[in-house]
Amino acid sequence: MTKFDVKATVEELESGTLPAWIARHLEQYLDSGGREGHYFDATTVGGSGLVPSLLLTTVGRRSGKRTTMPLFYGTCDAGYVVIASKGGAETQPAWYLNLCAAPDVEIQVGPERFAVRARTAEGTERDALWAQMVAIYPPYRDYQARTARRIPVVVLERCTP
Repeated sequence: MTKFDVKATVEELESGTLPAWIARHLEQYLDSGGREGHYFDATTVGGSGLVPSLLLTTVGRRSGKRTTMPLFYGTCDAGYVVIASKGGAETQPAWYLNLCAAPDVEIQVGPERFAVRARTAEGTERDALWAQMVAIYPPYRDYQARTARRIPVVVLERCTP
């Protein structure tokens, strides 16, 4: 893909197909054990440089199948922050719906894998984390303008053993 096409990416996600650029990123992250892919060149998808990414593994709410998705992230006192944007689609990403059904999931940040519990941020916490994530990846602002739904901000809190 030479020029990022948000609409095509959303259409592929809606059809249940992982877009090629996401599949390549995921493969690189997994194949290198997190040594590569942790920082993603977001200029290829409308951003302005290297953006940290993690791998989120959820369990399908209907299929029961484990699925892994690379997502840009930020940090907060509680843990990690991800945005359920789906490029501004009117529907929520499948991974977000899976989190709502089963919030105990696994993430990989660089080479480290661990269990987290997901929750959707609300109120002033959501507003502050949204602003932080827009600073990391400005296209989130465009995605919000594209949809009537309020894009969820998700906090992933590390589970204690």
